[in-house]
Amino acid sequence: MSATKEEVFSKVQAALVDALGVDEEEVTPEARLVGDLGAESIDFLDIVFRLEKAFDIKIPRGELFPEDILNNAQYVENGRVTDEGLEQLQSRMPFADLSAFSENPVVQDFGNLLTVRDMCRYVESKVGAA
Repeated sequence: MSATKEEVFSKVQAALVDALGVDEEEVTPEARLVGDLGAESIDFLDIVFRLEKAFDIKIPRGELFPEDILNNAQYVENGRVTDEGLEQLQSRMPFADLSAFSENPVVQDFGNLLTVRDMCRYVESKVGAA
């Protein structure tokens, strides 16, 4: 199933409006899921479910939100993601811009990293958007 980037954004926007109870105009490409749209960890399951349904795709657990890395002592030290952890995140999340997070990789701030644009890029990679 191929979709245009506009179609992907429209469906991602609708999924986030439904999952988070926010207004459509709040869901801009630059909006951060946690910081701007108020997403909490429980919401991420709902978001994944809605995206799977909207795009008829399967999103493996931990692929979109790799919490397993953030909870792993091998990748986290003193509340900060280690260099090895950052490498893991980058390889698992090629759709996300981790450059700002890399400068101060505090685990607690990770949720503030993902934007609507990142979500769209992830979905585009799954559906082959043009």
